[in-house]
Amino acid sequence: MRVAILDLGTNTFNLLISEISSDNRLSVIHTSKEPVKLGKGGIHKGFITEEAMERGFAAIEKLIERSGSFNPEKIYAFATSAIRDASNGKTFTNEVQKRFNIYIIIIPGEREAEMIYKGVRQSVELDEEPVIILDIGGGSNEFIIGNKKKIFWKHSFNLGMARMLELFPPSDPITKEEITALERYYDQELENLYPALNEHKPHTLIGASGSFETFSAILSHSLPNKYQLSITNPSRKIDLSDYASLHKKLLKSTIEERTNMPGMEPVRVEMIILATVFVNFILKKCDIKTLIQSDYALKEGVIAEMLNL
Repeated sequence: MRVAILDLGTNTFNLLISEISSDNRLSVIHTSKEPVKLGKGGIHKGFITEEAMERGFAAIEKLIERSGSFNPEKIYAFATSAIRDASNGKTFTNEVQKRFNIYIIIIPGEREAEMIYKGVRQSVELDEEPVIILDIGGGSNEFIIGNKKKIFWKHSFNLGMARMLELFPPSDPITKEEITALERYYDQELENLYPALNEHKPHTLIGASGSFETFSAILSHSLPNKYQLSITNPSRKIDLSDYASLHKKLLKSTIEERTNMPGMEPVRVEMIILATVFVNFILKKCDIKTLIQSDYALKEGVIAEMLNL
């Protein structure tokens, strides 16, 4: 059976086409995305603007059209932070159903974290040691601590980069004072995370989706012999020294320089600065020794759950 998954995030709408084989194996045959910036102009006011809705409808139309060439038997659609928190989120999903005959399931943050874990578990070989999984979104960031068998702790924080960009619009380039203010805010908002870190002591961070994919893409251009992106190899270890160099480069960069940076997604040109400050903060706070980037996250987790993997 061939299915299509639509993951309707705050920054991008994602499409996954998967073939479910007779022996219940997850086989990805297509992935693509469309930028939407669904939270722009309204995420902190609790609604989706008309302009953002139109971008969303246009993106869904493109993804559905694209999926048609693969002839999926079913299309499943899931909405996350921007839509679930918006006062007019149901208005958006109802209009999608009216226009495209697609029912959108709005999932809570804790459920989103669970499916992210199930997706990551298909791309990274976990063992008995606990790891911390982080999915940086536009509206929310999901943290999961778990191993190959189970989740020990999970939480969704409303610290997505679209939200942060409206709260802390950085200078061009960002200043040391702004970095300090960001880290202070992150530290305050992540209070619930620290007891779980002390209990489980994970030293491997697995970064899923969004910003982490952009980090890998940039590294694949600057260090092509070391980092290669491939649909058949859905995860890769990132040397902490390479990430540190990239982090410093991003902090010193202007919007114009990032726009022209090979591997940079246009939708992340502004947000990537706040994201790298966040990741660097987590690396230090959690005493991370190993950093892994996973291509798989929520949408792959949906398939894994369907297959009971």
